[in-house]
Amino acid sequence: MRKHTLLVLCLALSGAAIAAAESEDKDSDVLAFRTLAPVTGAYVGATNPIRGVPGGGLPWTITAARGELDRDGHIVVRVKGLVLANDPSVPENLRLTNPVPMFKAIVSCQVTDGLGNPAVVNVSTQNFAATDGGDALIRDEVDLPKGCIAPIVFVASPGGAWFASTGF
Repeated sequence: MRKHTLLVLCLALSGAAIAAAESEDKDSDVLAFRTLAPVTGAYVGATNPIRGVPGGGLPWTITAARGELDRDGHIVVRVKGLVLANDPSVPENLRLTNPVPMFKAIVSCQVTDGLGNPAVVNVSTQNFAATDGGDALIRDEVDLPKGCIAPIVFVASPGGAWFASTGF
């Protein structure tokens, strides 16, 4: 009886290992998110960049976002209502609008250089159309560096200033 139980347990564990390996091949997401944090406060402007990526020059707000990044560099980011904030620092005629006709995504990775030292590598998508209301779909492939850890996804201007990033 014990041998039979042990055999069943071994078969179950090996089946689980095979299923996990197959699942890993099918699900290659490195990062999936359902929210983005808009640039505000101390991160507005170039004074406090995150991983070398400066914040947009004015505060922004966002209604909704979601996205995925897989280990092959396929990235999809959907944003809704990514617009300048209703804030006194924003000119009144620009509040709650998106004055930037194109957005791109920047993926920032922590890596180690050839000497084993920590480094940051940022890779960008192409530019994608954004509406005046701040809606956009970014779907592209980026060349992720080998050993990319702790990726951050930014939605940015064509010039590279970020308006929203992974976080909340």
